[in-house]
Parts: sequence; structure tokens; C-alpha cells
Amino acid sequence: MATPREIRRLAFQVLYQLDARNGQDPEAVLATTMTPEEDPGDKTDFTEGERRKAFELGSAAFAAREKADAFMVEAAPGWPAHRQAAVDRAILRLAHYEMTSGRVAPKIAVNEAVELAKTFSTDKSPAFVNGLLDKLLKTVLAERGESAEPEPAADPAAEGGAPIDAGTVEAA
Repeated sequence: MATPREIRRLAFQVLYQLDARNGQDPEAVLATTMTPEEDPGDKTDFTEGERRKAFELGSAAFAAREKADAFMVEAAPGWPAHRQAAVDRAILRLAHYEMTSGRVAPKIAVNEAVELAKTFSTDKSPAFVNGLLDKLLKTVLAERGESAEPEPAADPAAEGGAPIDAGTVEAA
């Protein structure tokens, strides 16, 4: 059984293919999605249902690309979708769809997008993806009335641990 991360990776690949074909011939993309890969380095064994789920996720993100692209122009006017690398564009569109549709927790979508960028894109892409999606994260969480701030760390003394003495911490 494939993990949600593996299904998301396949959905990203679907979205990339749909974008490369300009939305033409989605049946051909579906056919490649439903056919097991011949990549010996890929040990994922997707069921037909998982492949269909990935195709539907990628297709839905592609259908919602105008909203994603509009947000990216607003968040980074110098980097509209047509100037982005195709891989980054697909990652951003998928994450935007997942975050705004409520499919997954927005913070998880950001993390997963950064992981996709680390695997499939350039060295600078994870920071680019994270920067844009952080802006979206704040917007989505504000709309939901949630905070974008991380949860405060527990006091080690309250947990039975030693309190942290700021005087003993050396500057890096």
C-alpha cells in the first residue's frame, strides 16, 4: 500500500504531465498513470485505486491552476507562473490546491511541497517554494482563524527536565 507522500508524488507527476501537454489529452496522462512504472529505482507498488486517486488529485490541481497562479503573482510579482520552472510550478499548484481545498492540513502541504522540491528540482527551489507557500499558509490560516505561529515549546522544568540556563548557551 502506498503512503500519502507516494500518492502525492504521483499526483505531482500527473500535474506536471498535464501542464506539459497544456491540458490536452488527459486520457494519455491517465493511461501512463495507470500503467505500472518500469523504473527499477522506484519500489512503490501502487494499487489501481491509488493510481486513480493520484490522477484525480493532479487533475483537480490542474483545473484549479488559475487560482494558484493568481496567488503566486500576488505573492511574488517577479515570478509569475510562466517564469517558474515547470517542476516548481507543478509543486506550487499542487500545494496550493491541497491547502485551499482543505484536503490536508496546510502546514503538512507546505512540508510535502518542500520535500518534492528537494527531490525533483534545483538546490534553490525548496527555499523558493517554502517562501511562496509560507505566504499562502498565513492567508489560509488567517481565513480559518488559526495561528501560523508554531506551538510554544514545553517548559523542560515542568517536564522534570533541567531548566535551560541562557547564560550557558554559546552563540553559534
